[in-house]
Order: sequence, then C-alpha cells, then structure tokens
Amino acid sequence: MSLDDPSRATEVAVIDDHDVVHAGIEAWCAEADPEIRVVGSYLRPVDYLAAAPVADVVILGLQYGGTKPDFDTLRRLCAGGQRVIVYSHLTADEVILSCLDMGAVTYLVKSEGKRHLIDAVYAAQNETPHVGPRMGRALLNDSTLGRVKLSDREREVLVAWFQTESKELVGKRLYIAPTTVRTHLQRARAKYALVGRAAPTKSALLARAIEDGILSPNEL
Repeated sequence: MSLDDPSRATEVAVIDDHDVVHAGIEAWCAEADPEIRVVGSYLRPVDYLAAAPVADVVILGLQYGGTKPDFDTLRRLCAGGQRVIVYSHLTADEVILSCLDMGAVTYLVKSEGKRHLIDAVYAAQNETPHVGPRMGRALLNDSTLGRVKLSDREREVLVAWFQTESKELVGKRLYIAPTTVRTHLQRARAKYALVGRAAPTKSALLARAIEDGILSPNEL
C-alpha cells in the first residue's frame, strides 16, 4: 500500500526518554480518528536511528538525560526528509525558532496536550501548517508590523519553487529531499498566516514574496 494512500493509517515513531510520554502518546493515538498508529517507541535517538523504522511522522523529545537540546538529531532527521514534530517541555523562543529553522514541521510544548498533538500529526502527514500556542507566540515575537522573518533557506526554497514546476525539481536544484522542500514551504505559510497574511496557494505565496521583496516579477 502506498505511503500516499489516504485510506492508510498515519504511522508515527516516538523518541523520548520518559516512559510516561510514550504511554500517553500511544493512548491518544489509539483513540484518534482517522487512525494513527505508533510503529515504534524509542528511549534514545540512537535506538531509533539503529532501527530505522518507516514512519510518516517522527515525534521527537528534545532533551535526553537532562542534557542540552539534541539539535544534532533533529538536523539529521530533517536532512533525511523526515517530518519531525518536536515535543518538548522547553518553551524558550530561541529554542523553538531554532528547531523550526532546522526543519521541524512544528514545535509543541508537552503541556499543550492531546488535541494539539493529534492535529499536528494530521497536519504533518497532509503537509499543512499546524501552529500550537507556544510556537505561535514565538513566531509572533519574531515578527514586527506584519513582516515575516523567513530563514535564508526558506527564502531560497521559495524562490526556487516559484521558478520551477515542482517540489521535486526544487529538491534537485538545492540538493535536498522533496519532503524537506515541503517542510520549508509549510513553515513559510504558517508564518504568513500568523501575521494575518494567509497564503494557502502557490499564487498567494508568490504575491506575499513579491510584496516583501523576496523576489521580483522579472525573476520568474
């Protein structure tokens, strides 16, 4: 059965060093409709990487053993084209924004609960933005007067996408996976939506990019 089959259950892998987090996520997913199936639970990133399960979405805890945030694992997963939801108790804007810049599709604080996590999984699978309360606040704090602060990579992906016919061609041009291209576009849309300048279509996103000087019409 194809990974793009809409009738197939969404499959997630969970990486977190607390058993209670695994139990909670598995219970929430078991009640989800449409179906979400946990296909792997790992206490350490190294265990997940060794097992290399096939999952639509990875739910990643950001700290292990009380150490600093494990940004290296996040970068590695995102570089491999994984759709990663960071699920952490850390609430600092700089941590959240760093995770998004590294390629996470969304960032959730563990206190935000079941509904946000389930909605984030569906959004990641369907390549649509999901912005939890704390992530939204971090993005708004990073923007002023309706301007959207896109990362250099997001800008690069936007320009390449407007100049080509598909995400696959963007990936070839920039030497990144098509799933990574989709992640950057998804994040850019989320940032525009948060400042009241929604861009749900390619043409709308192009209009926003021209308004903000990211590219000019003669570059198309």
